[in-house]
This record gives sequence, structure tokens and C-alpha cells, in this order.
Amino acid sequence: MSITDFGNRSKDEIIEYLIDEHNAMERETAQLRQELAEAKETIEEFKRMIFASRSEKKHVGYDNPEQLTLMDLFNEAELAADPNAEEPTVETIVKGYIRKQEGEKKKKASYKELYDKLPSRDLLCHLDQDAKICPQCGNTMERVGWEKVRTELEVIPAQIRLVNIYQETVRCQKCYEETGYARFARAAVPSPLIPHSPASPTTVAYVMYQKYINSMPLYRQEKEWKQMGVSIQRATLANWCIYCGKKYMKPLYDALVKHLLEREVTCADETPCQVLKEDGRTAQQKSYMWIHCSANLDGLPPIMLYEYNPSRAGSVPQNFYQSFSGKYFLADGYQGYNHLPKGVLRCGCLAHFRRKFYDAIPSEDRKSGKSKSPAAKIVNLCSKLFEIERGFIDLSAEERKIKREASKEHEIWNQIWESLDQISASKTSLLGKAVTYAQNQKPYMENYFLDGRIPISNNFTESCGARPYAVGRKNFYFHDTPVGAEASAIIYSLAQTAKLNNLSVFKYLQAVLLYMPDYVHEPEGMEELMPWSDKMKKLCAIDTKATIKDKDGNPRISRW
Repeated sequence: MSITDFGNRSKDEIIEYLIDEHNAMERETAQLRQELAEAKETIEEFKRMIFASRSEKKHVGYDNPEQLTLMDLFNEAELAADPNAEEPTVETIVKGYIRKQEGEKKKKASYKELYDKLPSRDLLCHLDQDAKICPQCGNTMERVGWEKVRTELEVIPAQIRLVNIYQETVRCQKCYEETGYARFARAAVPSPLIPHSPASPTTVAYVMYQKYINSMPLYRQEKEWKQMGVSIQRATLANWCIYCGKKYMKPLYDALVKHLLEREVTCADETPCQVLKEDGRTAQQKSYMWIHCSANLDGLPPIMLYEYNPSRAGSVPQNFYQSFSGKYFLADGYQGYNHLPKGVLRCGCLAHFRRKFYDAIPSEDRKSGKSKSPAAKIVNLCSKLFEIERGFIDLSAEERKIKREASKEHEIWNQIWESLDQISASKTSLLGKAVTYAQNQKPYMENYFLDGRIPISNNFTESCGARPYAVGRKNFYFHDTPVGAEASAIIYSLAQTAKLNNLSVFKYLQAVLLYMPDYVHEPEGMEELMPWSDKMKKLCAIDTKATIKDKDGNPRISRW
């Protein structure tokens, strides 16, 4: 009925019509208000993603030096400076110093614990000869002793030198004099790391270390090499990494995969990357770097593996874990992880669970930290679970399982599920999406109670696997080819696994490039190159002065 029909209608019909129109407008207004609120949520989320730290913790001031903006590069010193900060002592920055724990008295470390792990030199400050003359009698004063005044840290910049390799040749002089003919013998010469190349294990290890640990892209390394007096194009540096990654490090990577798939608990995550030159795909299409790692609570040496794949389909983890012999698998809520071998129990991640609700807290409340919203209540309950778990970090798996059962964690989870049932929110809002995510993850979230080796979250994979790669990605932006992406995955795997096993990454990469040519077809030999082997601990541990030496005891500069 339109307004022109009012003349033909009764008063009651007109009133009923107006009431219906009013109700329809109210419903439309409510819907528009809901859409507006969701749009504001989306805008705030995008603003937070672009301008704010991704950390869910409260930060004050300069909090993320690894992700500087372009303008920050010019005022980094001003951003980082803190006039109230205490000047560090050698004790606080030399590895091995024993820091005091909260509520404990400060532990004193011995001189040997503080300094013995670093090379040292003595700087002797002599008196001038004139100052040694006694002002009273004119006699030359004799030295009583030396008094140590202080200890300083000294930096020795990287140096480049040429190594000229000569081959000794000998002949039998007696045979030559008697017959005019003689037998010759030549010394064994180390094979080149790369044919017709000046690259050495130390050179390539340094390039890899700078790129994959320090996140220095190759174009910056090209400039650094030039500053050191050597002109090497970035294409050459890239070729070195790809060649050595595929030829020498791939077999070791495959061995690490085998070790990981034999673990009882594994974790996984994925992060986007970009590959410019890939058949059948545009440069703008997303590819993915998958991260697979061991649990950080199983008491075994940690393993961190990267796998490049252009797809995010569930077939990727399905193929990787097809020979997985373990029991438990931990990941976020991505449904692609549902296609695992039979008998593998999936476990949920509390960090992703909590993050959904943290993002749903109104931005103004998030800043104040005093929100009473339903999302904030869930976040606080999750934080209590994390706090309890931190108290179990140093326990064995058996002890941790017992402590979990005796703690209030079950009670907290009951509060979480009860609170979720009471939340009423639009499914398209951030809060509604968080509730849906939580309900979908409910079958997996409490499975960590089954075994003390299962972490409550996937933070270990994110912080030690995805984040280092993401920091590097912000610097080098993309991979040029799939071959380069695959080589990067291999090198990242070895470097991060070595780092997690407390090895000097540079020393470890150097050792791999030194020994792998001899171990490619020797599985027993490759086991010696595992980051947790006694040999690698001796050669590459951060707290040792060990160097790789040849059979004569001299520092080893190439492969024999």
C-alpha cells in the first residue's frame, strides 16, 4: 500500500501500515548500525595491522627494532635512546653471566665464567721514562707490579684475505739421473667448493649467515663486499647460496626431515611469500613457506624446518606428514591440517585462540587495558592459562602432566566455554568470528592434557620459525625463482636449527660446507653433522673457542 491509497483505507489500516513501516525502518537502521560498527572494526584492524606492533603485549616507546620504517632509519638513535637506562657492564652482555631471578639474591659469577669464553689481549700502560724518576732523590723507580683497571670489549671487523693453494710435486732424482725417466708424486689438493669459483666454505657461510640470520639482502651485501675491497655482484652471491644449498645441504635437510617425522609431537605453521618467476603463476600471486618443527617440551634437540610450496592446500601437510610416526600434531585452526595420517591427534593453539578475542576488544579499551567486554574476559582467562603453564616450563613431561591435572586449568577452561555460550554477537563481527573460531577449535584445545610433551600453544613455531623468516622477508621482499625459494628453505632450516641448538650459525654452516662433500653418500657421516652431535657441539658451540683444523693441527681453510 502506498500513501496515495490512504483515501480508500480505514483509520486502523493506515495505523497498521505505518507501524509496519516504522518497524521495517528500525530493523534497517539496526542493520546499518551493525554494518557501520563492523566497518569501524575492520578499519581499526587494518590501522592496527599497518601502524601498530603485531605483539599482543603492551609496549612502551621503541619496541621493535627489527621492523623500522624508512623514516625510522634516520632517527633510530633517538627512538632507541633512553636517558634513564643504565650503562651495561661486561658482565651483563657476555654470554655466561648468571642473571638474578626475581626474589633471588644476585649470583656472582667467577672471572672464568665471565670472560674465559672470549679471546683476549692485554693492553699494558707504561710510564714515560721521565715519570719513573723519583722527585725526591732522583733515582729511577723500579716496577712493583701491574694493577688491572678494567675490562673492555673490542670489535675486530671482518677481514678478507686470499688463500693461494699450492700443490707439492716430487720426483725421484736418482732414477732421473740414471735413466732419464722418473716417477712423480703430487700432494692431495682440496676440491673446490664450487668449480671455477673463488668461493670457499668461509665465504659462502658468511654470505648465508648475513642473509638468513642477520636478514641482510644480497644487494646490501654486495655493497658491504665493495667496502671491504672486493667487487662481487649479487647474482654471484645468489648463485653461491643456491648451488651449495641444493648440492651440499639438501641431503642434510632430508636427514633432518626424517628425524622430525620420528618425533612423538610436531608443530606446524605457514606464512606467505612471493616468488616472481614461476611457471603458470603471476608475480603477484601468494606462495607459502611452511614451517614444521619439533615440540619445545619433549626434552629432545629442537628441529626447525622450512618447506616452500606455491599452494596452501591441505595436500601440502598431508604429503609432508605421510610417514609421520608420532601421536600428536599442534597447529592453528587452519582446516588444511585436518588431512593427517590416521591415529594422529590434532591439538589446538591457545595463542591463536586468544588472539582472535584480543583483536575483538574495542580499540579504545585495548589501549587502556581496562575493558569489561566479553572478549577481554576470554583474553584474561587465556592469560591465566599461560601464567600457569610458565610455572611448568622446567619440569619433565611426566611432572608437567601431573601438575596440569592438579592445577586450575580444567576449571579455567570450563569458565571459557561457559562464557562463550553467553556471548551474543553478529557472526560477521570480530567478536562473532572469534566465537565461531573458538567453537570450531573446542575438540582440540584441551588435548594437551593428554601428554606433558604437548605445548599449550604454537608460539615456539611462530617466534622461532615464522618470525625470523618474516623479518628477512621484510628486507628481501621476495624470492626470484622457485629454485631460490627452495634453496632458501633448506638454508633457513639448517641455520635456525643450529641456532636453536645453541651453535654458532656461522661456524655450523662453515662446518657443513667443509665436510658434506665427503658425507653426501655416507649416512653415518651425515649424522655427525646433525646440530646436536658431539662433533658439532665441540666445533660450533657458541661458548667455545674451537676452530676447524686440518690433520696437522692448523686452522682448516678448505676441504681435504
